Amino acid sequence: MASVNIFWFRRDLRLHDNTGLHHALRSGKPIVPVFIFDRNILDQLDDRKDRRVEFIHHHVSAMHSHLRSLGSSMHVFYGTPEQAFSELMKLYNIDAVYTNGDYEPYALKRDAGIHGLLLAKGIAFHSYKDHVIFEKSEVVKDDGLPYTVFTPYSKKWKARLAQEPIRHFPVDESAFLKQAERPVPDLKDMGFSPAGLDFPSMDVAAELIRKYALQRNLPGINGTSRLGVHLRFGTISIRELALKAMPLSETFLNELIWRDFYHMILWHFPRVGEGRAFKPLYENIRWRNNEEEFRKWCEGMTGYPIVDAGMRELNATGFMHNRVRMIVASFLCKHLLIDWRWGEVYFASKLLDFDLAANNGGWQWAAGSGCDAAPYFRIFNPYLQTEKFDKDLSYIRQWVPEFQEFTYPRPIVEHEVARKRCLEVYTAAVGPLSTT
Repeated sequence: MASVNIFWFRRDLRLHDNTGLHHALRSGKPIVPVFIFDRNILDQLDDRKDRRVEFIHHHVSAMHSHLRSLGSSMHVFYGTPEQAFSELMKLYNIDAVYTNGDYEPYALKRDAGIHGLLLAKGIAFHSYKDHVIFEKSEVVKDDGLPYTVFTPYSKKWKARLAQEPIRHFPVDESAFLKQAERPVPDLKDMGFSPAGLDFPSMDVAAELIRKYALQRNLPGINGTSRLGVHLRFGTISIRELALKAMPLSETFLNELIWRDFYHMILWHFPRVGEGRAFKPLYENIRWRNNEEEFRKWCEGMTGYPIVDAGMRELNATGFMHNRVRMIVASFLCKHLLIDWRWGEVYFASKLLDFDLAANNGGWQWAAGSGCDAAPYFRIFNPYLQTEKFDKDLSYIRQWVPEFQEFTYPRPIVEHEVARKRCLEVYTAAVGPLSTT
């Protein structure tokens, strides 16, 4: 058997500026690249046209084609990680497995299990930072405790960056093991089929980044990068994007820092990834959880055009503008008093760029239960939000063309009534604002 090292792709689907891959290719042994369509994840997906699976398949196939041009091949498995590595250990004499870190609860459990499986066979397991600029405890308070407020975290983040410039991790393609082509499972082999929709480009114009601060809150124009899915699955390098953004827009850079912040929170406070509120007092909220109102929210039939536009955009495309995400999330939690976890799960099922840390952080921000969250008395007025961010109604007209027709539903709740009810319920649960 060939003596090799393995590189295991997960959230880093690219063959350039890849930290773990860089170190693997410098290890002195030929590298076998591996990707696993993990049934522990895929078997839980109800939508068999899930565009995220299609997106992953597209980029894995592209990497596979490039590796074939080098005389190498990618091992692509459909099964569990345990099954995949048991098969690999039969095929190769493996010295070490290299990969990049993942901070989500399932990923940590998965990696611990594979590490143990490899250790029993005398195989080393090396994991590297690649998905974020700074991870875990790299940016903490002077006393070593984690930040729970974004602004001081971002200041420390930038100060550390000034002392520790972003590195590039080149990839030596000559070090991949030369071997015959191995097949990539078709989508249909895994029980999925393509949705037939285009994916966002992984290119972002410098001019868009330069104007980001002025345009990012306007859903009716093309003012955001839509790079979320590429950052989620690592088809672009967070380091390269940060280097591009730094001289052009501090506001854009701050959005990348928010990603690091939420992953840091997930690492230090794993309860947020287990469905619990960051602020324990907020577990006392008595949600109404009206299932019919939740259905109308999901379908974009609440009678509030800006809310309905966002939900229809999400359902049709897998994308929702970030400003609108805040509006629809606030509406669900505060106008309808439906548990933020219901919304979190719905977004997780629909968002092309779903990322557990960011999705959870956004929902707990909207509900008031998260770190550095909106105070509970901050209740977005959908009409004022429309006036401020979609004044010409271009976004609403695109997604809710019938909003001025008699067929369009009446609001399912009056704003002032909902606001008063929300304040009463939140105050009863967590007390005066000063105690939260």
